[in-house]
Amino acid sequence: MTTHAGPDAGTHHGERPTGTPARRPAVFAEGPRGVPLLGNLPAFGKDPLAFFEQLRDRGDFVRWRFGRSRALFIAHPDDIGELLTEIERTFDQPDLGIAFRTLLGNGVVVAKGADWRRKRSLVQPAVRPKQVRSYAATMAECAVDLADRWTDGQRIDIKREMAALTQLIAVRTIFGVDTAADAESIGRAMDIAQKEIGAEFSGIGALLPDWIPTPGRARIKRATAVIDAEVSRIVSRHRDGDTERPDLLSRLLAARDETGARLSDREIRDETVTLYIGGHETTSSTLVWAWHLLSRSPRVRDALTEELDRVLADHEPGYDDYASLTYTQAVVKETLRLYPTIWLITGLAKEGATVGGTPVPAGTRVWSSQWATHRDPRWYGDPEAFRPERWLTGEQEGRKDGEPAEGAAAEIPEYAWFPFGGGPRVCLGTRFALVEAVLVLAVLARRFHLDVTADGIRPVPSLTLQPDRDVLATIRARGSRG
Repeated sequence: MTTHAGPDAGTHHGERPTGTPARRPAVFAEGPRGVPLLGNLPAFGKDPLAFFEQLRDRGDFVRWRFGRSRALFIAHPDDIGELLTEIERTFDQPDLGIAFRTLLGNGVVVAKGADWRRKRSLVQPAVRPKQVRSYAATMAECAVDLADRWTDGQRIDIKREMAALTQLIAVRTIFGVDTAADAESIGRAMDIAQKEIGAEFSGIGALLPDWIPTPGRARIKRATAVIDAEVSRIVSRHRDGDTERPDLLSRLLAARDETGARLSDREIRDETVTLYIGGHETTSSTLVWAWHLLSRSPRVRDALTEELDRVLADHEPGYDDYASLTYTQAVVKETLRLYPTIWLITGLAKEGATVGGTPVPAGTRVWSSQWATHRDPRWYGDPEAFRPERWLTGEQEGRKDGEPAEGAAAEIPEYAWFPFGGGPRVCLGTRFALVEAVLVLAVLARRFHLDVTADGIRPVPSLTLQPDRDVLATIRARGSRG
């Protein structure tokens, strides 16, 4: 639900059907009829993903009601890009509710204006490509340790395995601690908090004033208290140490703004929690969905392992292998297309706001959904199909003179794929999350296949897009890797 951004700047590629119009006329359609006082909130809360698909099918500009508030849904990539790139000028970052603020505080995802610009300038250096390179070794080492514990025929819960792995990577790279206890304590509290945020955001809690107590709000306060205590303890440990550490927290503690001021303890807490969610929740969910999709597509699984055998040979993957693992990257990108971790974006129109050249009344809440746009047949042929080849050029697939392969993509608008959002509030941890997902998948898929036995898994839109149940699988060791 945050305004994050896609992995790389510039035009993205995907499969676009021939003969499909570039966009619909810039006319406003009306959404489904709502109910008094609540508007369309009941339908939205019941199944937000289906609701946004329904709005998309009505047009590129659809009016609806979020409670008694005016809302506008936009579906075309050009307009989505306009919303995201104008978020600091003609659109404002809206209040996403007390549950969201309780967990994230006033971190870089929530902050506005000059406060946001200051925080972004302090946090950004800690997640630049040079720094991600230094974290990549930890990502691979944690994945190798997990692979060494897996055995042929073992039954596992992929959700639990991937959550534990990415939690460990997060506490090591972000907090610089190295015990499972730290990872488990913070991870359990984060799980509770993100579920309550999703429940409040899509339910009646979204309309309740902050001062009204609810069981969900009480649970998120208790979970946040655990997180605050853990972060405070870890920060104190860092400050009491006399050696320089390479983790993200140490870099935040050392950062100074243009006046020479450091981040306060509260700001340190807010930014580390924000980075933890980006580094753990995003990657964990993406990996679970990737294993689920790979298990259902032997062709893709074989293509993936062929690349891993060819590129990696007899060594474990590292940061320097990332650029060569083009098909592995494509698997991750296609997973994020079908199951985007962040599933919606929203902005609040200021005076003078426009979308598609059409004025939008001040105070209108403007929404878009990665889920709906990523599955729009205008941009993707057979949009429900899992086809990593959409993201490969003809050259990458061995075609001559750039000829696209069958099913490979033509150029499409940049914001037809935006799993982390976009614009000036581009997710600072995007590179971190993508490198982590690719390296972890490469380490594990190089040794094992996972046969997922749970059918009918449904995505649940909470803070991130999560499976609705345990995802059970049988580990199958691969043969010789050549």
